[in-house]
Amino acid sequence: MNRRILLLAATALSLGAGSMAFSQSLPSLEKKDRYKVGFAQMESNNPWRIAETKSFHDTAEMCNWDLIATDAAGSAAKQVADVDSMIAQGIDVLFLPPREEKPLIPAVKKAKAAGIPTFLVDRSVDPAAAKPGEDFVAFLGSDFIDQGRRVAEWTIENFKGEKGIIVQLEGTTGSSPANDRKSGFDDAIAKDDRFEIVASQTGDFARDLGRQVMETLLQAHPDVNIVYAHNDEMAIGAIQALELAGRKPGEDVLVVSIDGTRDALQAIIDGKMGVTVESSPFFGPLACEVMKRYVNGEEIEHWVQVQDRIFTQDNAADHIGEAY
Repeated sequence: MNRRILLLAATALSLGAGSMAFSQSLPSLEKKDRYKVGFAQMESNNPWRIAETKSFHDTAEMCNWDLIATDAAGSAAKQVADVDSMIAQGIDVLFLPPREEKPLIPAVKKAKAAGIPTFLVDRSVDPAAAKPGEDFVAFLGSDFIDQGRRVAEWTIENFKGEKGIIVQLEGTTGSSPANDRKSGFDDAIAKDDRFEIVASQTGDFARDLGRQVMETLLQAHPDVNIVYAHNDEMAIGAIQALELAGRKPGEDVLVVSIDGTRDALQAIIDGKMGVTVESSPFFGPLACEVMKRYVNGEEIEHWVQVQDRIFTQDNAADHIGEAY
């Protein structure tokens, strides 16, 4: 079992009957007409992040928020500075998608020390250093290990060749989605000896970098016939690299991914991608709901888990109209 799941489980057990005591150590949030809410976005260089930020903006008026939203442009250091600025501006609540697990821990603890309830959104921090229910209220997000496992299981079931030669395009080094999507996939695919992961390299969740990395890996591993990307942007970049090399995604190379973007669903419809497991970016309404529960004094579960769908040739066309 992954270290993160073990630590989250241990945290839940340790809080157990004494969870109210831990809850009392968290900053309170009084009832009032409007709230100054901080959303410290990590970057805006892909459709997923843009959709997530828009979701918070769209939710702000409905939820009576005066929203302060920032963009760290892919820098953990700037994201920490953005949180510092929000604290100085007197925000009531912080919603934070940490770019990396460890560098954002000081920001989480600074917010708590300033009396600001913090909710981690779509990414978490190292649970050995910062705990839900103690250092921050809760993590709102998907089960990244399960996402990777589901991609692997679909690959095992649908791959038609005798030997699967896999190249893996990893997300941002040190981020919880990259760590967990790799762990979930690797553990599941290892159960079938038809498959071998011959290379695993970061593409930083970016389309163009994913394309560049795929071009390099193709030269080293020309016999690759499966590409597993930690997000759809890298998968689309990989498809571009494969086509430039004269390969045929969907025919001689199976491409599998995670996120559920419009481009990925279109690639599935076009027969160039096999599967993408959803990882929804629409966190604004969920953030509003959980914040209201917190204001009302409800005890918030440490992991507010998002349920993810899976998109294949069977249903991609049915859902592309709602994709981002």
